[in-house]
Amino acid sequence: MNDSPAGGSGDDRDDSSPVVHDLSSGCTLSDVEVGERYHATVNGVVDYGVFVDVSEALSGLVHESNMNGESFSVGDELIVVLEEVKENGDVSFALADPDDYETVAVDHEPEITAVAALQVGRDVTVEGEVVQIKQTGGPTIFHVGDRTGIVAAAAFEEAGVRAHPGIGIGDLVRVSGGVEEHEGSLQLEAERLAPLEGEAADAARERLDEAFAERAEPASVEPLVEWDAFEKLRGDLEEVARLLRRTVLEGRPIRIRHHADGDGMCAAIPVQVALENFIRSVHADSDAALHHLKRLPSKAPFYEMEDVTRDLNFALEGRSRHGQKLPFLLMLDNGSTEEDVPAYKNLAHYDMPIAVVDHHHPDPEAVEDLLDAHVNPYLHDEDYRITTGMMCVELARMIDPDVTDDLRHVPAVAGLSDRSKAEVMTDYVDLAESVGYDREELEDVGEALDYAAHWLRYSEGKTLVNDVLNVGCEDERRHEELVAFLADRAARDVDRQLEAVEPHVEHETLDSGAHLYRVDLERFAHRFTYPAPGKTTGELHDRKVREHGEPVITIGYGPDFAVLRSDGVRLDIPQMVTELNEEVVGGGVSGGGHLVVGSIKFVKGRRGDVLDSLVGKMGEADIDEELSTTVTIGE
Repeated sequence: MNDSPAGGSGDDRDDSSPVVHDLSSGCTLSDVEVGERYHATVNGVVDYGVFVDVSEALSGLVHESNMNGESFSVGDELIVVLEEVKENGDVSFALADPDDYETVAVDHEPEITAVAALQVGRDVTVEGEVVQIKQTGGPTIFHVGDRTGIVAAAAFEEAGVRAHPGIGIGDLVRVSGGVEEHEGSLQLEAERLAPLEGEAADAARERLDEAFAERAEPASVEPLVEWDAFEKLRGDLEEVARLLRRTVLEGRPIRIRHHADGDGMCAAIPVQVALENFIRSVHADSDAALHHLKRLPSKAPFYEMEDVTRDLNFALEGRSRHGQKLPFLLMLDNGSTEEDVPAYKNLAHYDMPIAVVDHHHPDPEAVEDLLDAHVNPYLHDEDYRITTGMMCVELARMIDPDVTDDLRHVPAVAGLSDRSKAEVMTDYVDLAESVGYDREELEDVGEALDYAAHWLRYSEGKTLVNDVLNVGCEDERRHEELVAFLADRAARDVDRQLEAVEPHVEHETLDSGAHLYRVDLERFAHRFTYPAPGKTTGELHDRKVREHGEPVITIGYGPDFAVLRSDGVRLDIPQMVTELNEEVVGGGVSGGGHLVVGSIKFVKGRRGDVLDSLVGKMGEADIDEELSTTVTIGE
């Protein structure tokens, strides 16, 4: 017993005064001894005696033969002496009536079992933070996390009724009960669940925070290839890895949003797999990754209000129906521009944390105050040639280094998909070749990803995309056959599309000497099929670059949009968008991208003015043959 004086009948008591123990609410059989006296409260009266509580967790019988002929009512307070603890756990008391005594408080300090050490069939006490509360048609399920993991604890009041209504998410608690297996996962059947308060809660919080900080530290891994430019980003990526690991430890769900193209998927899939592995290591629930991680593509290269509305609605439903915290939003291959601000401000009303890993030209002054972390090569005097997929392969390895062997080919796929001219592309392609991918196969994987993304539209397509990228794929042959099929279909559809649009391409030579090509995709391209306008413009552009070997700009446009590509001309597309929005009054111009790749939207009725002004700016742009989107590695 952990005893401490709690006053008595007066200050003149001496050591010979009998002791009466006052048990705290959590005290159990482990805190009492036969022959000792205890303060008790009558909780029931029967013909053969009275039942008394000496704590919330410990009760017993005072038999009538031990009551000295006295009678009591429910609620009466008395002093009893523990006579016997029977083999079946029943406790017998006798009435005690000391003339003079000292009260000594007894605090219950159970042995705390770590979540990671739970075993079926054991009675344990777990101490941790409530991270989720879900009301079922039967018990209330409290998910409790300690420094080692998270476990579900089922507490029953009555069917469908909230147990322990005073306990909420974020509270620190102790849960005692038996460990059972429920639907393939460990679950604690809570016999007692009580909040920690005061100094006990403060101490527990400090221990938990220290443990989380230590366990959240990212793995120390060396990049897959040596690259001085990448070293500038290492610290920022480590901070995102730290945030994501801490988020998992705290039981908060994660929602990944990524651009729906090859580089976006090369960024998202490795991070998703690494996080799933880490979630499984933290949660006792084998299905936790399904409930705590969601990945969705975004068609636009920014966070649209349509997407944020869906995400917010999903998050609020999760909080209402499943008792989850609102999720951590991870933006990949988009999210760095002023166009993202309205969506971020919408989330700010709900205090949802946001991190961004992106390589599009950023508007840091617009987004920084709305983000918890931001990784972008432009913030370190680098540019889009460091693709998001390249960065996120390293991010995934910081979260879980065991994914490394599955990812050695992915940076090369990301770079080729995004036509990166980074100096390390050759190293990445060589690395991929070392694990069995030649350049043609890497390009086919990228084309297959683009083709799959087009038809998946707003769906995750998890198994299909993983199989195409060969990350987490369990059948190598299926991967090879799937890539061959999808890449062949993609090439066929691209050829068909270019046959349709090329006769209608307009050409002019700008004052700078650059070739400008433009085509009305609304009138001359196959619609609602692959490739979409962005891909169509890119493929047309690549053909023209190969024809000339000179600076080329290509514009593919429709009623209210234009897709832009440039080789050898320094187009600051984000800056052009800003200027167009000011110059074309009522044009409603928005958009963004890189220096050489981008897209804009505008009001349909002002298309002519917007395009004329755009072409004028392109004619004034500097020639810079270093800027290219057409990869020539190995050719």
